[in-house]
Amino acid sequence: MAVKSFKFYRDIVVTFLPIFILIVASFWVASRFIAPAAPTKITITTGHVNGAYYQIAKKYRDELIKDGITLEIIESSGSHENISRLLKNEVQVAFVQGGAISQNESNENLVSLGSLYYEPVWVFLNSQLHVNQLKDFSKLRIATGPENSGTQSMVNTLLKMNEIDSKAASFLSLSNKDATKGILENDIDIAFFVASSEAPVIQKLLRDSRVHLLSLDRAKAYSYLLPYLSEITLAEGVIDLHKNIPSKNITMIAPTANLVVDKNLHSTLQVLLLKATKKIHSSPGLFSASNEFPSAHKTVLPISEMAERYFKVGPPFLMRYLPFNVAIFIDRMIVLLIPLLALMLPLIKIMPSIYRWKIRSSIYRWYEKLQEIEHTSAFTQQLTEEQYNKLIDELEQVELQVNKIKTPLSYTDQLFNLLLHIDLVKKKLRSKLGS
Repeated sequence: MAVKSFKFYRDIVVTFLPIFILIVASFWVASRFIAPAAPTKITITTGHVNGAYYQIAKKYRDELIKDGITLEIIESSGSHENISRLLKNEVQVAFVQGGAISQNESNENLVSLGSLYYEPVWVFLNSQLHVNQLKDFSKLRIATGPENSGTQSMVNTLLKMNEIDSKAASFLSLSNKDATKGILENDIDIAFFVASSEAPVIQKLLRDSRVHLLSLDRAKAYSYLLPYLSEITLAEGVIDLHKNIPSKNITMIAPTANLVVDKNLHSTLQVLLLKATKKIHSSPGLFSASNEFPSAHKTVLPISEMAERYFKVGPPFLMRYLPFNVAIFIDRMIVLLIPLLALMLPLIKIMPSIYRWKIRSSIYRWYEKLQEIEHTSAFTQQLTEEQYNKLIDELEQVELQVNKIKTPLSYTDQLFNLLLHIDLVKKKLRSKLGS
């Protein structure tokens, strides 16, 4: 009985092993086309530890950790250092201020995941200084922003457009803190800042009578000439209604903060970063409407393909309804299941036929031996006892082997038919046995 079971299972293994090998091979081939799993740790470069970029990066870190991604935050001197770190592959993600990237620089390996919010350009003047436009800034002491910062780069561009350079005025590379102190103590005449309205230095200067905020009458012209700039308005009284700060509408210009990444950053990480930007930056602000940001517009670099799809149709289908890890697992499995389904559909049709053929062949192959025995006696009218015994021995060996065949119940009728045929041949032989 054990021998019969062994042969039965051996037949099943022999029948289906090639199919199993084919399926495994298809999985292996498909796995070659699956992108590597996303890394679980990435690094972002921001700005000063007390700056807005650094504080926003901490919010990103809190969002990404929910999906098992660790975000390491590195402070920097500003946008230029951030770009440099990206190009050197020291980090994978960076905050970059609009206008900080020169069109002549080689940045083909970098893409933007979108603009995040407006970064207003605040131009504070000493209260005793009465000038109306940037072109009137000659012979004045101007704080243009920290050294190598995006602010300094943009301010230099704006002043150069008005034919104001370091020969026509005194340019000072000062930190926000030093610039604030300098203009309040009358050590400088003008201070440029690129910061949010909630920044402590901005709130302090807006409420100090020793300085006033310049309204840029030609803001629309700047936004046309420098596409990364937008014209915005600081409404009268919006900072402090009781004290009516500011005392009138102030026309300003603003670049946008951008999230820039290496274009080879894993697509899954790009999606997670985009989801974080949506959650953090979609609320209305002082200068933006609800869901105005994040945006594919006003970017400092070409938008990434993944970000472009995200802004058009949202996150991938599975990520909308399933936890991140589950969605990624299913997404990767789909790639493997495609070749499996391509194989299984035809195999489902032919496997029953293969199985039937295998079972029947284990029965039918004995008919050949049976025919051979019958053929031997066919041309003999009478068999000698020696001939008879020899043929009977062969038949009994066939019958013995047939009785060892293990078949499903649905095929036992064919097995019984073979045994009946063996018995029939025995009777024929007996009828030819010489008396």
